[in-house]
Amino acid sequence: MEKLVIEGGKPLSGVVRIHGAKNAALPILAAAVMAKGIHVIDNVPQLLDIEVMLQILTALGCRAEQHGDRVILDTTQVKSSHIPRELMTLMRSSIFLMGPLLSRTGKVQVYQPGGCAIGTRRIDLHLKGLEALGAKIDESEGTIICVAGRLVGTEIMLDFPSVGATENIMMAAVTAEGVSEIHNAAREPEIVDLQNMLNAMGAKVSGAGTDIIKVTGVESLQACDYRIIPDRIVAGTLMIAAAVTKGDVTLEQVNPGHLTALIHVLRRAGIQIRIDGDIINVSSRERPKAIERIVTAPYPAFPTDLQAQMMILLALSDGLSIMKETIFEGRFKHITELLRMGADIRQDMNNAFVRGVPRLYGASVEATDLRAGAAIVIAGLAAKGITTVDNVHHIDRGYECIEKLLASLGASVERRAPTPVSKH
Repeated sequence: MEKLVIEGGKPLSGVVRIHGAKNAALPILAAAVMAKGIHVIDNVPQLLDIEVMLQILTALGCRAEQHGDRVILDTTQVKSSHIPRELMTLMRSSIFLMGPLLSRTGKVQVYQPGGCAIGTRRIDLHLKGLEALGAKIDESEGTIICVAGRLVGTEIMLDFPSVGATENIMMAAVTAEGVSEIHNAAREPEIVDLQNMLNAMGAKVSGAGTDIIKVTGVESLQACDYRIIPDRIVAGTLMIAAAVTKGDVTLEQVNPGHLTALIHVLRRAGIQIRIDGDIINVSSRERPKAIERIVTAPYPAFPTDLQAQMMILLALSDGLSIMKETIFEGRFKHITELLRMGADIRQDMNNAFVRGVPRLYGASVEATDLRAGAAIVIAGLAAKGITTVDNVHHIDRGYECIEKLLASLGASVERRAPTPVSKH
């Protein structure tokens, strides 16, 4: 496995453009399957997860090409409704294709999806929603087969505002007969982006960004051109990195409205943030102040996808902070790695009690999942000495060439191939 080698202690400084949102691009690429023709999707990040999604679409019979941040997708031919098991195990977001394939072909065969090991991520809400629309579902030994002669609109109440379930049900309902309403829907910006894409294809969807989404079924959809929103989690990661390194970083092509919760917390910590349209400047010269309590929760509250990164700032702050994780029970794995770097953190169930220390120290650590990996990189940037981060493939799922991105801001980060093992 490749590793990142980081020489810490250098303030980040400069200007960087935020790439497109992975969590918007994946369901949007899946949605394209519902309309025959050639789709042109812009601002698509070049990530491992995107590569896997394009491989899945190719396996289904589509023609998919990525040129820079543009994906050209020809969905004229969909020859299969069976997503290969080996591809599904690589990426949880492959489950997004259930709704579109049901709409397009009337059937779909999938498997329990893979992805980051951050706790229980059940797909029962997806299946219950599709079943409510009229799909017949058969589960056996990890294989899931859904069949629907005709989907029919209905009211669906989600037990939890799951982003994935909301999006899957939205897509399936687009060509269902009649009107569907999703209650307790997730409100994330990526859901609004999917609604906008679906409507550009001729769908009739409204309410995204609120807890009730209404979908009026249409007979057919057409291919379209679309541009993905900027990635709020990548933007947030860089904002925190600028703060902990006492840097001065300007982010371009970002939506500040998607980052309200993070901006509020950073300002409470004493970080300077200036906003001008789609530009955010983050600067810091002093040690951050401790934050009494941060609780992760569904949007618009503090995002679980920035919890690990934020813990680095708390680990270096002046005082005691508490971080409570309410979304994924397995999302504190980075704590073990941070302890190796000199952090003072005590975990009790889903609470982390973080007593700030003046300095972290370089160590050999590993990325246990996507966001934990980003957090460990931030810790390495702020630490004294050399930090090596293993299992970089996790980070590559959500950050486009993270070493080049950080190097452009003055960081000393190098990606190294594994050392060959001697046969002697």
